[in-house]
Amino acid sequence: MFFKLTNIQVGAVLSILLSTSASAYPSHWSLAGLPREDLNKILPTMQFHPPPFPVGPLNDTKAKLVNDKAHPWKPLRPGDIRGPCPGLNTLASHGWLPRNGIATPQQIVLAVQEGFNMQFQTALLVTYAAFIVDGNVITNLLSIGGKSPKTGEDPPHPALVAGLNTHAVFEGDASMTRNDFFFGNNHDFNETLFQDFIDLSNDFGAGKYNLTVAGELRHKRIQDSIANNPNFTFVSPRYVTAFAETTIPVNFFIDGRRENGQLDLDVARGFFQHMRMPNGFFRPSSPRSTDGVDVVLNAHPIRPGHNVGGVNNYVVDPTSADFLNFCLLYTNFVNQTIKSLYPNPTGALRQALNFNLNILFQAFVSFDCTQVFPYGK
Repeated sequence: MFFKLTNIQVGAVLSILLSTSASAYPSHWSLAGLPREDLNKILPTMQFHPPPFPVGPLNDTKAKLVNDKAHPWKPLRPGDIRGPCPGLNTLASHGWLPRNGIATPQQIVLAVQEGFNMQFQTALLVTYAAFIVDGNVITNLLSIGGKSPKTGEDPPHPALVAGLNTHAVFEGDASMTRNDFFFGNNHDFNETLFQDFIDLSNDFGAGKYNLTVAGELRHKRIQDSIANNPNFTFVSPRYVTAFAETTIPVNFFIDGRRENGQLDLDVARGFFQHMRMPNGFFRPSSPRSTDGVDVVLNAHPIRPGHNVGGVNNYVVDPTSADFLNFCLLYTNFVNQTIKSLYPNPTGALRQALNFNLNILFQAFVSFDCTQVFPYGK
């Protein structure tokens, strides 16, 4: 299930924006899920210019200082955007990404490689899967949070589907330190949930966060959502990203000079809450992906599924992709997620979608998957 505003809400926002200026629709707002009548107003104001293919893999993948003089931490300025991903938030607060939180996918792919030594194929996958559903594929811009708060409206109108805060695509239920969308705020750091992070690290990691703790935390957050969120959904792609995200602190937030798989809790808080690298922080010593996700998954195995008819009624969804069939993740994402958000694109929108879907597929080539062309070649 995807979170979408009603046509009335969307129309109210767009009528205000588009009545004042033909180019008023913000360039970083997503076009996903918008009704055809609204797209007909917006698309004539935009032109698609194919951007370059993302840079990578990097030649230099050694551990190196990344909290350096060229990338100091700076506090947020009014209007700066942050969202549910502590890694991207931190990269923006250190200037590896634009500090306003609005970036191109090429900038994100390069930043996660340079700042965190993320493996190139993984960088392509996570960036373009998020960008195609949460970014503007024509303008080539993505908000790492929601839409810009500077709308000139007080109070602001409801947010359109825009940015990584959008529920049930990149962001999803059972997050490590963010609430489920059902409870309201799905993007800001939640201290109560972080206390679970701390408590489980003390109980299972001797005061450190590691893959053992990750398995317990993932299980607890799933069980909490099953018990309390009647709309809990845990199917692809969220099923895959939920397990993968618990490995991120171990793979990317530990200093590359002492990679022992044990993350200090004060360092973890720095990334999750303050969006800040430790002083003198070195990135990992080699490219990383979701190493250890099998440990997390096997600690408390669960199949993809969702609550049906209320809480405590988790029903397995046999049609959802899981870790046993990675190519199904790709085909589900394209044929179901993308097609539901862009059912009949034409013109520049269709051209931009095909261009970006082709880049996304490059992340699956090594898995011997078959490319899907939902809008023709």
